[in-house]
Order: sequence, then structure tokens, then C-alpha cells
Amino acid sequence: MVFGATRFSKYLSEAEITALVDRLASEIRRDYNGKTILLVCVLKGAYAFLADLMRELKMDVEIDFVRLSRHQDTVTLLKDISRDVRGKHVLIVEEIIDSGRSLRFLYDRISQSGPASLEIVSLLDKSTKRVVEVPVKYVGRKVDDCFLIGYGLDLEDRARNLPEILSMTYPN
Repeated sequence: MVFGATRFSKYLSEAEITALVDRLASEIRRDYNGKTILLVCVLKGAYAFLADLMRELKMDVEIDFVRLSRHQDTVTLLKDISRDVRGKHVLIVEEIIDSGRSLRFLYDRISQSGPASLEIVSLLDKSTKRVVEVPVKYVGRKVDDCFLIGYGLDLEDRARNLPEILSMTYPN
């Protein structure tokens, strides 16, 4: 597939993504059996993962959204969650973690608000790029240090709607 002059090849198929989401949902159901959880989706990228995950959870969930912006080492909150998290079981939903800066900011911010529990689920983890440690409990798959698009991941706000995940193909 080509976007502009950039070529991409399949990294994860729809079936592989579905299998990851199913496994993560199973782990979360096991750990939160009988509890209501608040899923906090990090916009814009995690919406596709959130939609599939919440359907597979087959349990009582609440949903909210947050949007962050990061410029170098500074994280800015563009849209805060609208629910009170005190006493709730909160699960931050992220599509990919690399440096960890934005997620650490969000995790610390929510943890100061008194949730009953706070965990992170990420479809993908680019742990080789980690600069700031974050306590990620649920990881779909560790991925290579490559540029990925599709299934919420974008290239200049395009390609988020692709059902699979593609990686940049470098010329030989």
C-alpha cells in the first residue's frame, strides 16, 4: 500500500488484531469479574481498539475519553475525562505506547483522583522506545521500533480507518 511516496506492508492482519483483542478482553474479564470498570480511551488513536475491546469484554463498563498533546517533554491535556473516578476501577485504553511520557502523565493525573484501582491496557507496546516507565498491566503485543499505521494509528491523521496495521517499508 502507498500513502504519498511512502510504501507500507502488512504488519498485523485483522485476524491477528482480533486474536489480541480477544485475549486481552479475557484477561480483563478474569481480573474484574463482577466489577464495573471505567474505560478511559486516549484519543485519537485508541478509539478503534476501545470499540472492539468493550464489545469483547461482555461486562458492565463505563466509557470516557481524554485527549493529550505532547511536544518534546511537555504533555498538555486537551480534553479531560468528564467522570469522577473516585472509588471506580479505571482502565486506561491506549493503542500503542512508545516513550511513555504521555501515558505516565495521564496515569499520575488519574491516580491522584482516588480510583479504587487503575491499570493500563495497550494493544501494542514499543518498549524499546521507553523513556519514562509506566505500569502497563495488559499488553497485546510488543512491537519493533518501526512506523505503524492503521487500526487507529495514523500518518498525518490519515489511515486510522484501515482494518489491519501496516508498517513502513524501507527501500533496499
